[in-house]
Amino acid sequence: MNAIDVANQYFDAWNRHDPDALADVFAPSGTYRDPTTAGELTGAAITANATSLWAAFPDLSFEIISAAEARPGVIAAEWIMRGTNAGEFLGLPATRKTVTLPGADFITVENDRVRAVTGYFDTRAIPEQLGLQVVVQPYALGPFSFGVSTSVQSGSKAKPGAFSVTQLMSLSDESMQEIRQMSRETAGEMMKMKGFIGLVTARIGERAITISAWERPDDSRQLMRSEAHGAAMQRFFAGASASSAYTSVWAPARINTLWVRCNACLKMNNADTSAHATSFV
Repeated sequence: MNAIDVANQYFDAWNRHDPDALADVFAPSGTYRDPTTAGELTGAAITANATSLWAAFPDLSFEIISAAEARPGVIAAEWIMRGTNAGEFLGLPATRKTVTLPGADFITVENDRVRAVTGYFDTRAIPEQLGLQVVVQPYALGPFSFGVSTSVQSGSKAKPGAFSVTQLMSLSDESMQEIRQMSRETAGEMMKMKGFIGLVTARIGERAITISAWERPDDSRQLMRSEAHGAAMQRFFAGASASSAYTSVWAPARINTLWVRCNACLKMNNADTSAHATSFV
């Protein structure tokens, strides 16, 4: 068997969505690396990576554009990956959108097995085709830490009479994804609660923060009857999602005037008293 045959076996395992065949084509110490893996994968981690992609893109396939021996025992393969996002991807629900990703693998073959695969592709391509934001920023810069945030608004124009603050410290990247999912489910139930105004979540490293606004301090107590919130609490006390957490409720000491520019006269106006309220954005 030559190196091209082994490379074909490798891609055939991917196209058949066969984790056992994929594991068999690798040497016992074989490695896989691409721009998303944060280092080399070995053993079960290689098939776990493939399985997660198959779950996210159940019709995932590779079309081989060209494959040739770049040097003895090393195959350079140009490919196009295609698939429809019908499962969870990066902790987000399916978009049902189809993606096309060009890339290349360098496959090192020894003794009829794959010793190493190094993949190259544009990491922005799939998220952008799925309608996801691609943000490049540091993890930290001096005393500043960076992450991502989400806003959920009920449409209520009431001034907040209380803010609820929750902070959790996740156990791992996997538990952070679980926390994000539980937060989405809880937010969906909060949208139906009396007095709920809106919320903002922030994910910074292992820290997950939620700040929600309510018309009255007691309104946030409705969360204690929330099915999604109850399930999240059970997961926390079972030690399955976070290493620590706290919640608090704050009442505003002062809420200053909301100044909004009128689209018609371009002047700043008090949103509570101005006759131009209908032209506010």
